[in-house]
Amino acid sequence: MTVSIFAKAARATVAMCLPFALAAALSGCATESSGQENAAAPPPPEIVAYAVKQADIPLEMAFMGQTAGSREVEVRARVGGILLRRNFEEGSRVRQGQLMFEIDPAPYQAALEQAKGSLAQAEASLAQAKRDAERMDKLFKGDVVARKDFDDSKTLVETGTAAVDAAKGKVREASLNLEWTKVTAPISGMTSKETRSEGSLVTTGSDGSLLTTMSRVDPIYVNFSMSGQEMMKIRKLRAEGKVVVDGGDFSVGLILPDGSRYPQLGRINFTDTQVDATTGVVKVRAEFSNPDGAVLPGQFVRVRLEGARFKDVLAVPQGAVLNTQMGAMVWTLDDKNQVAPRPVVLGEAVGNDYLVEQGLGAGERIIAEGVIKVRPGLTVRVRGEEPKQAQQPTAAQAAPQQAPKDAPAAAQNGEAAKAEAKENRS
Repeated sequence: MTVSIFAKAARATVAMCLPFALAAALSGCATESSGQENAAAPPPPEIVAYAVKQADIPLEMAFMGQTAGSREVEVRARVGGILLRRNFEEGSRVRQGQLMFEIDPAPYQAALEQAKGSLAQAEASLAQAKRDAERMDKLFKGDVVARKDFDDSKTLVETGTAAVDAAKGKVREASLNLEWTKVTAPISGMTSKETRSEGSLVTTGSDGSLLTTMSRVDPIYVNFSMSGQEMMKIRKLRAEGKVVVDGGDFSVGLILPDGSRYPQLGRINFTDTQVDATTGVVKVRAEFSNPDGAVLPGQFVRVRLEGARFKDVLAVPQGAVLNTQMGAMVWTLDDKNQVAPRPVVLGEAVGNDYLVEQGLGAGERIIAEGVIKVRPGLTVRVRGEEPKQAQQPTAAQAAPQQAPKDAPAAAQNGEAAKAEAKENRS
């Protein structure tokens, strides 16, 4: 019963309000329909499009490395003694042959003089033996002396000659020892801190002979490593012609510890012939010109191999790729900016891009930003382009323009409704 009462009341209410509702509907139907259409058709999502191009794409690889002198040597004393003086500033640049340390030469000067005296004695003995041998030769030819005496005289000459040679060697040894009391730079380069101060006793053992170390910093080396897999991949790509290297060799860029780029390019001057069994890496060394010594040995730097490029490839931004259960895909756009999915086969990741091996062609457009806003068949607005709807009015926009033609009829119906209501009240 309750339902029927409310139903009757509702029908009565509708009957009473119907004339007024018709008038209102006639006058406002166009506006309502326009609003409903606008509510049902939200603006298209805005995306960023990317036109796929076929071009050469640089291949750059970065590795951590450490600088080292192109020559690193230990400056050691070759003779023992008291270190008299140091003739250079620690940490300064020295030239090859420059005097660095002086060891007390007095003992070696005395040894040299003694060796020279021994040489003089040996030479005098040899001269006497030669004179005796000449006399014995004449006597032997005259059958005055026995052959044994003649042979003994010749032996004395030979022994004297050997003694002179030995004495000369001692003189040379003493001269070298005296010369080595002046320690000179074996190479041109930068010096390190001294390990023995003036007045210290220097010995010729492995521990006591080290005076300082030196490094040649021009050119300077950078040691780094790459995995064996990376090495094989690069060689394979080059062999297949997919990657070309300008000039046939990589150029090497250097990023310094402060993040700045070293102004000069280097070159690879050594690649190991075997992979380290423990780490699985291949040792590589690059060489850089360093005339002003700006790069110091021992610094940790980043090495970039440059000059290589992928030849005539297609690439898409990594943000444009969606990974699905069926594999990688991108959203493509047609001439009407309508969205369609496209499966693709990806190749190498290069920087922020993926190389595309299959699925796309040059000139096709894909969605680079806004991939989560779209669905298949949806029409989108490309950022920076005017929407096509603004160029020609829609049916909802045209409806209000037709309302004035029906306005007189609507007004007449409204006046009739008002007169009827007035009569009912009277």
